[in-house]
Amino acid sequence: MGDRPPLVVETHVSVLLFVGDKVLKFKKAVRLPFVDFTTSRARRRACLEEVTANKRLSPDVYLGVADLVLPATGAGTSKKATAGSEDTDAASVVIDHAVIMRRLPADRSLETLVTSGNREMRSSLIQLAKLLARFHSGAARGPKIDEAARPQAMTATWGRCLETLASYGGRLVDSAILDKIGALALEYIQGRGKLFERRIADGRVCDGHGDLLAGDVFFLEDGPRVLDAIDFDPTLRFVDVAADVAFLVMDLERLGAGKEADGFLAAYQQEAEDVFPPTLLHHYIAQRATVRAEVACLATEGPSARGSGSDANELLELAHRHLRRGRVVMTVVHGLPGTGKSTVSVALAGRLGWPVVRSDDLRRQLVAPGLQGPLTEGAVPGAYADRVTRQVYHSLLHEAEAALALGQPVILDATFTDSWAREAAAAVARKTHSRLTVVSCHLPEAVAAHRMRARMALGNDVSGADESVARRLIREGGGKPWPGALDVDTRSPISETVERIVDTIGLSGSLNS
Repeated sequence: MGDRPPLVVETHVSVLLFVGDKVLKFKKAVRLPFVDFTTSRARRRACLEEVTANKRLSPDVYLGVADLVLPATGAGTSKKATAGSEDTDAASVVIDHAVIMRRLPADRSLETLVTSGNREMRSSLIQLAKLLARFHSGAARGPKIDEAARPQAMTATWGRCLETLASYGGRLVDSAILDKIGALALEYIQGRGKLFERRIADGRVCDGHGDLLAGDVFFLEDGPRVLDAIDFDPTLRFVDVAADVAFLVMDLERLGAGKEADGFLAAYQQEAEDVFPPTLLHHYIAQRATVRAEVACLATEGPSARGSGSDANELLELAHRHLRRGRVVMTVVHGLPGTGKSTVSVALAGRLGWPVVRSDDLRRQLVAPGLQGPLTEGAVPGAYADRVTRQVYHSLLHEAEAALALGQPVILDATFTDSWAREAAAAVARKTHSRLTVVSCHLPEAVAAHRMRARMALGNDVSGADESVARRLIREGGGKPWPGALDVDTRSPISETVERIVDTIGLSGSLNS
């Protein structure tokens, strides 16, 4: 039996008996919101499904299923199970069923390595990323699996989880944060139908793992092993690969290994050739954290209760943080010509990694695509006519809407002096269930005029909006405030201005902050 001592470990749905170099894993006779193991047949079916599901990633760990039987003599024994009848022989009675597993060294689990302070895991995590990318590439796909990644199914999954958590509201968890999480999750799903369809069309939804935690990953000399894929409901394994990866990213963050999570994520995306939007990752991290919060609450009940409400609340805080950071945002940086909106937009884009859609570029493409130098009224008469301007804003907001629907936040650089343009921007934000943040750039008129003259003298900017254009816009009421906008004086250091904007949007910090 080896020299390793016997050990008994309980989870919310299983009891694991560690004996020598083997593990017997029994399903508890429990009924929870997401599982019903109250019958012997259901437990046996789950055992068989667990072996089938997990042999995909760790074929040498999952050895089979055994029936625990009570012979006529009264002495307990076990017999290897098959997929057929539960009957053994007329003189024995099946007591229960167990998954037979190879016992892995506890000190080689990813969770143990992280909690013990071992940060020399870069190469191991890269190996894991490659293993998961290959696994996802070869995993089953199909119409039924695709349905799980569509808005209706995702909304239902969130709803079931939050409904369970709500029953603990006021006792173990903060009810207010559940409401915030539910609202933010629904907002993201409602506006991202095109993103989900693209993920499906790109083959990114498969029969994955479904519950990828650091405690179930082991790094052995010959490579990683990944255990404990969901068995009780195979449809819960039907996920976007980003959701599978997000589960481990979430768990590493929970353990304080944010840098390791970032490295693993980058390695996976490179290996899988799948650079998904950060907002999608934030959403799935939040979903996975909320699921684990539900499990933490359920684990506080019953004869083998463990854990505490603090575990669930920490996970819900993590979920809320990522949902906030994963909001899809349209940031409009506007102001009269010469007020520095393009400088602010470029700096903000560098800080956040978001694309900038600039009205000056679109105007050039529309009226004078081959022109060299600034686009002025003198060079192209009518370039700033109302008809042209409306076409420019139509293109500007069309590009923004397409990006937002795919989960990509954008920065719009334009004057937005007219009320119809502002109303159109707000309509796009509503349609895509995105957050609209407005930054109003201001300068004294004389300073703005000096900047415009300097820009025109250099001749290296596409914009040809000069003092005459600025004066016309002012006459037409272009300097009126945009209610709710963040006002910035662009004479301040650009770094300070950018950080004020980032704070306003609510995106300070890194991915795992």
